[in-house]
Amino acid sequence: MGRKVYVIGVGMTRFVKPGEDKRLDYPQMGKEAVEKALLDARIPYQDVQHASVGYVYGDSACGQKVLYQIGMTGIPIINVNNNCATGSTALYLSKRMVEGGLAECALALGFEKMSRGSLTSKFSDRTNPMQTHLDLYDELYSIQGAPVTAQLFGQAGREHMEKYGTKLEHFAKIAYKNHKHSKNNPYAQFRDEYSLEEIMSATSVFDLLTKYQCCPTSDGAGAAILASEDFVRKHGLESQAVEIMAMEMTTDPPASFESRSAIQLVGFDMSKNAANAAYQKAGISPSDVQVVELHDCFSSNELITYEALGLCPIGKAGQFIDAGDNTYGGKYVVNPSGGLLSKGHPLGATGLAQCAELCWQLRGEAGARQVRSVRHALQHNIGLGGAVVVAIYRHGFPDKSPSDPKNLPALPSKL
Repeated sequence: MGRKVYVIGVGMTRFVKPGEDKRLDYPQMGKEAVEKALLDARIPYQDVQHASVGYVYGDSACGQKVLYQIGMTGIPIINVNNNCATGSTALYLSKRMVEGGLAECALALGFEKMSRGSLTSKFSDRTNPMQTHLDLYDELYSIQGAPVTAQLFGQAGREHMEKYGTKLEHFAKIAYKNHKHSKNNPYAQFRDEYSLEEIMSATSVFDLLTKYQCCPTSDGAGAAILASEDFVRKHGLESQAVEIMAMEMTTDPPASFESRSAIQLVGFDMSKNAANAAYQKAGISPSDVQVVELHDCFSSNELITYEALGLCPIGKAGQFIDAGDNTYGGKYVVNPSGGLLSKGHPLGATGLAQCAELCWQLRGEAGARQVRSVRHALQHNIGLGGAVVVAIYRHGFPDKSPSDPKNLPALPSKL
């Protein structure tokens, strides 16, 4: 089973529009996130014995460029690229290092400096790693002129509508919720609230997906510091340590392609398999979770992922949304950070930002976003091509409880 692993420190930058601050490059973003995580953990960089660094757009050894600014300690630095699941993949690798006894303290860092506009392949002289997905999609639906990721996830939403009677309003309600949540997140790229009518009548990106139902490209960074139980106790960090009860990674099963389903093509079974394995390892069920950070690259993906994660029965996501079971006052609070739709989506940083949000929630430090009585938190991060990481967290030392959220100040307006 390996050793218990704890998150002892997290940090992130504010997510911003690509190029918004022309002085901001990935070394500065990465450095800020790591320094915040070290400050949160109350340890020096010299205590870190391993680093996994995730980014999608960048040359080799960007991780070294960032971390050399903080210290040239000679530790192994592994650079990671797993599409939109890159940040959680870095987290997964560092967790395995601690779990396996190869490090007492490890860093996971993710960052991205992106171009404006929709995602595109950067290479035209070699096979696209998504080619199998694209060939099947083109055979089933015919690729059009819209951004290809919007087409993939838009068709998944359309398939859900045809199979289960889901309405356009259900997808729009997800975007309404996440934009409303982000008003309380000073790290979010967008903090504007929109009415349901504004969301539904906005410019169409593809089919049912309007611009407010599609995540933006972003610049930003996130970091987490992981440690063994011995390290936590030695440094007196019990009160802030968050245990990673389970963290599972899956890739595409044959059904992603053999089912000839748009829902399966965008990773439904990957998510379902990872979630089931995580629940089993953690010894809990979906009903034991209170807060979820879920990969809502498009509103349609959040909707189908409710079902993949077991938050509601398959085909019942519309009823789940109508009941308000995905927000404050309901059964779960999904994406209190605002999610990718509103917080932003710098690909390599997203998984670490999710981790940071859930740690703040479990520690009672989420300010105006705080969910009451959080015992278990769930993270879901997906990258087409493909990979899914699902993690379950809890406050690691029940004898050292976090402060009561009602006594905590709001997050600072200046970061």
